[in-house]
Amino acid sequence: MRALLSVSDKTGIVEFGRGLRELGFDLIASDGTRAVLKEAGIKARAIEELTGLPTILGGRVKTLHSAVHAGILVRRDLPEQMAEVERLGIEPIDLVAVNLYPFRQVAREKTAEADILEAIDIGGPALLRAAAKNYPFVLPVCDPADYPAVLEFIRGGAADLAFRRRLAAKAFETTAAFDALVAEYLLGDEIFPERLVIALERAATLRYGENPHQAGALYRLLTIGPDPVPNIAAARQLWGKELSFNNYLDLDAALSIVSEFTMPTVTIIKHTNPCGVASADTLAEAYRRAHAGDPVSAYGGIIGANRVVDAETAQAIRPFFYEAIVAPGYDEDALEILRRKRDLRIMVAPLDPAVSSPRSDLELRRVSGGYLVQTIDRGDPEDLPLKVVTERQPTLEELTEMLFAWRIVRHVKSNAIVITRNRMLVGLGTGQPNRVASVDIALRQAGDRAHGAALASDAFFPFPDGVEHAAVGGVTAIIQPGGSIRDEEVIRVANRHRIAMVFTGRRHFKH
Repeated sequence: MRALLSVSDKTGIVEFGRGLRELGFDLIASDGTRAVLKEAGIKARAIEELTGLPTILGGRVKTLHSAVHAGILVRRDLPEQMAEVERLGIEPIDLVAVNLYPFRQVAREKTAEADILEAIDIGGPALLRAAAKNYPFVLPVCDPADYPAVLEFIRGGAADLAFRRRLAAKAFETTAAFDALVAEYLLGDEIFPERLVIALERAATLRYGENPHQAGALYRLLTIGPDPVPNIAAARQLWGKELSFNNYLDLDAALSIVSEFTMPTVTIIKHTNPCGVASADTLAEAYRRAHAGDPVSAYGGIIGANRVVDAETAQAIRPFFYEAIVAPGYDEDALEILRRKRDLRIMVAPLDPAVSSPRSDLELRRVSGGYLVQTIDRGDPEDLPLKVVTERQPTLEELTEMLFAWRIVRHVKSNAIVITRNRMLVGLGTGQPNRVASVDIALRQAGDRAHGAALASDAFFPFPDGVEHAAVGGVTAIIQPGGSIRDEEVIRVANRHRIAMVFTGRRHFKH
């Protein structure tokens, strides 16, 4: 039996090589791998003993030779093929262990293009694909984590085709992901190429999907660009039972909202919508105000915080039931308090300013037969022009409150209406087929707290009735995109009720 070893990542290769030798394998290795094995006292032949040629072109060509690939691809069940390679003096190869050049790492270092092009592996993918194509006879091994299982498989007789098939699938997954990263680099800033190939790696297998009869998993985006921030797929779990599909959706919504604010801010999420959001001088006060916004809906929600959670905040959280909490960190006293809640999942995720690259800035939505793809709505520029359209100018306090509400409404399912007062969400209307219904729901939830409050609408008011209802409810300031054919009617109603209204010129639908 023969094994060809050519690995960029040398992790575990000495133990693997030794195990193969003990099982009777003749080892053939590329120069770098052979040097590591030799240092460990493990004998391996050079590739050039098979090819009759040295490594050439500065290492670009080592294994691209018929003596290598015929040895991998020959079918042992076809006597004519076996006779052919024997006549040509080609040795069959029974195992190929290859892992690829660190292209992603090199490309992320933003070195010279010549260096990045050198990190595009040619021989490695060719070897893996050849071995995977011939998996009934050849074991393709592309992951050092699989070395122990492969050795155990060989010891057991190596007859299980299902195991071989899984290794082959993993090899093709690996080369496909590698090619996707190379394509991403070569495409540069092109967002919507003719063929969109995205590399993902599984981060977690979930208990189930949205419902128990659905299967679910979390996949992490692989990109040569910067990892997106905030990034729930890269969050670490510090405590609690396994996260569900719905937990991840709500945690992502929580991270997205609190990342909007510079002041200490807390949100409470239910079904991806905020039922509580508040900013305050301290995180503990922000939490108490967020919970007070809708304490009934907060039950069983997901908490998001944009500051390290301290003991005071943890103590305020402790009496109530929540599914999970995510924050950039926790002090030791806070962790000790929160860990007393057996079922609370405690997650930590960075909340630096939002970062994205062309790949990480894409949002994919499943439709029958395909995907809709768009750039993520990452909010508004700092210099978003605000146009006061009413006779009454907003006060500084009203303008501040409107902007607070505006940052929240982007994260609410349309038709979205948000009512806030004193940097606290007090009323929410979401997901209604008409905008005035969302206004009425938000007002009903806000009650007396709507008096003197600000209202944000994710899109324009198609009719003046929404503003009329808001005025009757006590709202004194409204921020909305504008752009309706009835804007003048809407403005006249606002003027009649002495409401200050601001147009942003930018819509934030969230379907």
